[in-house]
Amino acid sequence: MERVELFFKDLVISFKVMLKKIIFSTEGLPIVLTIAILSVLFVLVRMKSVEQAYTKNEVSKQIKKSKYVNKELHAKKAKLLSVKNLRAMAEGNNLKEPGQAQIIVIP
Repeated sequence: MERVELFFKDLVISFKVMLKKIIFSTEGLPIVLTIAILSVLFVLVRMKSVEQAYTKNEVSKQIKKSKYVNKELHAKKAKLLSVKNLRAMAEGNNLKEPGQAQIIVIP
């Protein structure tokens, strides 16, 4: 049992030494730094994409709200410009329909 433990202990130690040699060697260090930089950039890009998704959702909500308000305003405008309402406003302001001589047709 001790032999197996000793073997694995030596294996772990030799692996650590080999890993340190590879990482801190002139060939390994640039590769490790490149992978680290790419990892950080990947995380930053993902964070930016999530942020943009939240912004897009907020803008979509604002567009839906604006469309709803626009529909309400169109309905209000249609109600105010209805014939019945216009006649009531005309009577309230003592307005009459124009006579034949008052109508000018522009070609």
